[in-house]
Amino acid sequence: MDLDLAKELAVTNDSKIVLYVIDGLGGLPHPDTGRSELESADTPHLDRLAADGICGLTVPVGPGITPGSGPGHLSLFGYDPYRYQVGRGVLEALGIDFDLQPQDVAARGNFCTVDEAGRVTDRRAGRISTDTCTELCDLLREIKLPGVELFVEPVREHRFLLVLRADGLDGRLSETDPQRLDVEPLPVQALAPEAASTASYVNQFIQEAKRILAGHEPANMLLLRGFSKHPSFPCFGDVFRMRAAAVAVYPMYRGLAKLVGMTVLPTGITLEDELETLRAHWEEFDFFFLHFKRADAAGEDGDFDAKIAALEAADAVIPALREMEPDVLMVAGDHSTPSVLAAHSWHPVPFALCSRWCRPDRTEEFYESVCAAGSLGTFPATEVMPLAMAHARRLTKYGA
Repeated sequence: MDLDLAKELAVTNDSKIVLYVIDGLGGLPHPDTGRSELESADTPHLDRLAADGICGLTVPVGPGITPGSGPGHLSLFGYDPYRYQVGRGVLEALGIDFDLQPQDVAARGNFCTVDEAGRVTDRRAGRISTDTCTELCDLLREIKLPGVELFVEPVREHRFLLVLRADGLDGRLSETDPQRLDVEPLPVQALAPEAASTASYVNQFIQEAKRILAGHEPANMLLLRGFSKHPSFPCFGDVFRMRAAAVAVYPMYRGLAKLVGMTVLPTGITLEDELETLRAHWEEFDFFFLHFKRADAAGEDGDFDAKIAALEAADAVIPALREMEPDVLMVAGDHSTPSVLAAHSWHPVPFALCSRWCRPDRTEEFYESVCAAGSLGTFPATEVMPLAMAHARRLTKYGA
């Protein structure tokens, strides 16, 4: 649904909608068992939800296109990922409450490990602790470049934020992360003539960082991606006429929520903490975005068993969510992260919606092949919000 049409049709009432995003939800069969992580996991509560509601598979961006977390979530929020684009750097900046200025260019950084030949052996440096990340960021703050102000801020584990501040900067830059191992990091290239000087600044920063990080183990190099300036998006609450809140631990997802105008609620670091936050603010908001990260992290690490454990942990909170009696409860993923690929993938993502207005389909379990046969079929993730609004009785009739 076009956001202008959504704003035209949206009406207010006292219904509650919960969108529970299990990051990296979808998977692929293990070669030894022929069963995906979700199919292998013991998820009785997700199965019950699927049986009580309607199921399908969402396509985050388009057939065959592997989405990043940004477009994957924006699609679930109802924003066309082709039209509304943002770099990961901006999301990290918003997620840690960095005061990003209009002239700034932000990038998401990973501390990584390279071998003696400079080839990447671990894109996340073994997921170093946040304390170690903070120490390394302190070292990188020593870098000074004439003509530009640099900010290096720790985010979480191996992730950090790089911000360049000066007049005339341009965020149209290529990434240094090759997205694979046993190759060297890529140089930054300008993707438009106006970005040439910005590319030069970043490459100078990288060379200085390489010198400073040499000898530090396992984080002896860095990768940069998601260069961007702060875009302007329509406000989620204005479009859908709802008071919207986000409950998320990781800064990037908090940044995504801020980008579309949701209220980001302070919370602890566990899923149980997030549930308590949801309960504490239940009467204040109409829409809640609840995020769970562990399944994606395990998939990216190629750890099939850890992803199964994460999915079972995600399943365990479903009864608590249902006890709050939301008018609409949805379980979705921003993308698939199959452990056998150890990366995001293009595969459609399992989805379930439960409300009193459902026509329950014949789905009795919640995993990929069963959801594919659900009544929703395979559909664009941008249609999740219109479905939620309709089931919450928050859309009026279209046309005469």
